[in-house]
Amino acid sequence: MQPTLLSSPLQGFTDFRFRNAFHAHFGGIDTFYSPYIRLNGKLNIRGAYERDILLENNNTLTVIPQVMTNDADEFIFVVKYIQKFGYKELNWNLGCPYPMVTKQGMGSGLVCQGEKIDHILKRIHNETDIIVSMKMRMGYDNAEEILDTLPILDKYPLKNIAIHARIGKQLYKGGVDLDGFQKCVDNTKHKLYYNGDITSVATYKEIRNRFPSVDHFMIGRGLIADPFLPSMIKNNTEEYPENRFEIFKEFHDTIYREYDDYLSGPTPIKMKMLGFWDYFSQSFTNPQKTYKKIKKATNPVKYKSAVAEIFNQERNL
Repeated sequence: MQPTLLSSPLQGFTDFRFRNAFHAHFGGIDTFYSPYIRLNGKLNIRGAYERDILLENNNTLTVIPQVMTNDADEFIFVVKYIQKFGYKELNWNLGCPYPMVTKQGMGSGLVCQGEKIDHILKRIHNETDIIVSMKMRMGYDNAEEILDTLPILDKYPLKNIAIHARIGKQLYKGGVDLDGFQKCVDNTKHKLYYNGDITSVATYKEIRNRFPSVDHFMIGRGLIADPFLPSMIKNNTEEYPENRFEIFKEFHDTIYREYDDYLSGPTPIKMKMLGFWDYFSQSFTNPQKTYKKIKKATNPVKYKSAVAEIFNQERNL
């Protein structure tokens, strides 16, 4: 049976421009989660957040919006906002590991605050009819934090809990904690999705075999580093298509055009694409050399020349 594959949201990367291009050129993802909506105490939705979830910008995709908050009023405000567009589910981010978020008691910094989580979920389920799902780490300081929180979550009819098998203070360093994830499986009634370090078909199979009860898998950084990965998992193959780098180049050119039209000036588009190449380079024979070549391209003409050279070299190997 084929797994259900989900795209984990990465702030600054997986907006609607990326999602549409990815879906058109590679496929393999069943559901995309949009990068989180964050209000910062003001009941106002930024234009960029709205553009990202507009149905006209996601008409070929299944998308679930996500919220980052530790405040019930903010949560309810976002619920009512997304329902205007017809969304029936809102994902709650308790996974973000970055200190600028966790120090404010949000993201993975909220996992240990069971009473606050309970209060928010109680209000959401009493005052709205939204379907709630969760995206979590196992804690911020240690993997026991989630075990104290799971009984609270069991009180509510959550659709699912996607767990990134790390703690917040790890960021993305070190390995995933599969024993910790197993404890989560053993200590909740909820359906769990697995997230963390699915970077190849082989690693996916290892995770699948380790957790036979799990059939939903969320791919984040691995999806950007190797965009063919979801479709290869779905097709149970480790073979890339013969025209691999032609497809990759077309995808690259699509998102470059999209972001170049949206961003103003050569510096923003250079920084945006440099962020992508931090991941893309991992699909090339010499990642460090590839990334360095992109970094040295100081204007759009040099950038396009460097990109053409990189893809031509791979095709000729």
